[in-house]
Amino acid sequence: MGLYNAEISAGSLMLPESRRVASLMLTQPSRQSWFEALRLDNILQKKSPATARRQARLIRNRLETLDESAWQKVAEGEQEVALQVLLAAAIKHSRLLGDFLSDVVAGRLRRLERTLSPGDWDAFLADCVHRDPAVATWSATTRAKLLQVILRMLAEARYLESTRSLVLTPPLLHPEVRSFLHSRREEAVLAAMELTS
Repeated sequence: MGLYNAEISAGSLMLPESRRVASLMLTQPSRQSWFEALRLDNILQKKSPATARRQARLIRNRLETLDESAWQKVAEGEQEVALQVLLAAAIKHSRLLGDFLSDVVAGRLRRLERTLSPGDWDAFLADCVHRDPAVATWSATTRAKLLQVILRMLAEARYLESTRSLVLTPPLLHPEVRSFLHSRREEAVLAAMELTS
């Protein structure tokens, strides 16, 4: 499998849905219980079962990159902590997101530039092609959707004022999240989130 994948396009940080999935994961559900919670109980409150399955799978895959104490923080933690843990999980799950933070966002802040530019994404993807030639096969629609989801994630995690303005807000990592990642030796994730990599 290549370095990058487009799976992240299935959804942003999705805090309400992630809280429900994390709570379910903490019960160590059987396949049957998982299916019932999604299909019959419709815990994600989606109109389409296919959307619920796709989003639940993405959230679960992200959360499984971290341990149960992280799931607890997502399920029950204060909003800022839950969002930052979700961002950490998304970075671990998607090299594309981590590299965008490290290469583009951190680079802009280092140069004391306050906004992202629409051209940043195309330049970033051109660099990604050198690391993973499969990126060149992504359609224009996929590329646009990936950008939309990543910008929404950054706005949700307060790295951007909004997806419209693209004004950067220097990150302030919650001490609980920093301590959690440090204790798990997640230095690469921490560096990406603190924009120091």
